[in-house]
Amino acid sequence: MNLFTEIRELVLDALAKMQTAGDLPEGLDLKNVAVEPPRDAAHGDMATNAAMVLAKPAKMKPRDIADKLAVLLSEDARITSAEVAGPGFLNLRLADSLWHGVVRAALAAGNDFGRSDMGAGQKVNVEYVSANPTGPLHVGHTRGAVFGDALASLLDFVGFDVTREYYINDGGAQVDVLARSVYLRYLEAHGQEVAFEDGTYPGDYLIAVGEALKDKVGDAYVDQPEGVWLEEIRNYATEQMMDLIRADLKALGVEMDHFYSEKSLYGTGRIEAALKALEDKGLIYEGVLEPPKGKKPEDWEPREQTLFKSTEHGDDVDRPVKKSDGAWTYFAPDIAYHYDKVERGFDALIDVFGADHGGYVKRMKAAVSALSDGKVSLDIKLTQLVKLYKNGEPFKMSKRAGTFVTLRDVVDQVGADVTRFVMLTRKNDAPLDFDFDKVLEQSKDNPVFYVQYANARINSVMRKAREAGVDLDDATIANADLSGLSDIAQLNTMKKLAEWPRLVEIAGRTNEPHRVAFYLYDLASELHTLWNRGNDKPELRFLDEADVAGTQAKIALACAVAVVISAGLGILGVTPAEEMR
Repeated sequence: MNLFTEIRELVLDALAKMQTAGDLPEGLDLKNVAVEPPRDAAHGDMATNAAMVLAKPAKMKPRDIADKLAVLLSEDARITSAEVAGPGFLNLRLADSLWHGVVRAALAAGNDFGRSDMGAGQKVNVEYVSANPTGPLHVGHTRGAVFGDALASLLDFVGFDVTREYYINDGGAQVDVLARSVYLRYLEAHGQEVAFEDGTYPGDYLIAVGEALKDKVGDAYVDQPEGVWLEEIRNYATEQMMDLIRADLKALGVEMDHFYSEKSLYGTGRIEAALKALEDKGLIYEGVLEPPKGKKPEDWEPREQTLFKSTEHGDDVDRPVKKSDGAWTYFAPDIAYHYDKVERGFDALIDVFGADHGGYVKRMKAAVSALSDGKVSLDIKLTQLVKLYKNGEPFKMSKRAGTFVTLRDVVDQVGADVTRFVMLTRKNDAPLDFDFDKVLEQSKDNPVFYVQYANARINSVMRKAREAGVDLDDATIANADLSGLSDIAQLNTMKKLAEWPRLVEIAGRTNEPHRVAFYLYDLASELHTLWNRGNDKPELRFLDEADVAGTQAKIALACAVAVVISAGLGILGVTPAEEMR
């Protein structure tokens, strides 16, 4: 049930009547007619822009349209008033029975309340994390993992067929560095003293890998030249690191549907096939790039390279795919990887990148546009940096990782649920401060606590009501008489519930799961306000043993709130709290 959609249909029906009566021209495009919450709740329950968006094409004054539309809408029993405001906005007030209907709809649908078929089963690939397999995931990966996972759940909720994917960057030189680092730990396991130089990874997490390698091969690689062991240790180390990464992700509640190896693109003809597809479209050529901005001409060494004509698909400059020495650029395998996604039949692609990949956005969009002839969309979401604090001071680096704070450091400190919720309290492209003390604080200023406390309060009053002998079985609550729920705080809570189906579709359409976290905070705020209002007005208290029917109605409202909190937290990957400790 989407009450905003229902009222929009009512507005469209009224506009059609105006056209039939000759009060509005035929053939108007009504797609931009919207019904939404007013900017100021004091103005009404909903507002429509119909008169404003139709005035120009209809060659009429907005207020003339709004005045006639208001008359027609007021004739419907669902509308208690329709008032024209400003140049032609129309503010609507709805009958209480509609808000009661939202409660019943939420109780009937359970966690599926708000679920929609907006996505129409379109296949979407969401690629996120995709960290180099050279060590544990760090806090930056944590944010990308949470965002990507919540986005995938959100898209599933609104009707898309979603695949969660991890791109293993195991084809570059960094994996050779990993192999050399593991070899040093392997020698160390044999009692040798080693020095981590030339960019090798000194983290303690490789000690166990080196020891495991010793157990596997004995002293077969000791004092052997690199050519003997590099390939074998590279493969072994990559597998070990991916096991570590999978375990880290699982600790955060993230499970991928598919892992795709960059290495599988090399020597298999896949890169060549992708570039051939572009060449067949006339988009590959041999040429010389212009000097980069800011470089003096005398510092620029022009050289002929194989280039992708990405400017024909929205990029600022054409991009090299093969170096002058015949080696692939980093961009070439990425093109091949996305070509594989297109070939797998996805209707839309979403990549979640770190903030440092901003310069990669246009070229990747150009590649997908070219490879799919514009039929497959690519949305790239950048996640900004996370700054960690503890006791007001920056959180120190992890000895285990050697150079950074790991995902496990964060989860071990505060738990997966808190980590996930906090990572979604800012839009993905906004910086995020993560204070280990504040995220565990029990106050209204902590959105994690505030939402979970609302759910715990609902569970608490239900337990007390059952102990008092109040019948709260599903059928009783579903059929409770809600007509007495008319206090402003009760109505405001129901109105916020009514926004959920609309909100979740907007969040899915814009690929913005943080909207769900914001909404849950607002919904929790309405519940807490209603709860506290009972301190001054005893008749609003959820449990009143002298009024069983009234108690059942108020608990029905509370249960509807719990339904939406559970659904919203489910999208965020957070477990609802039944009690606070």
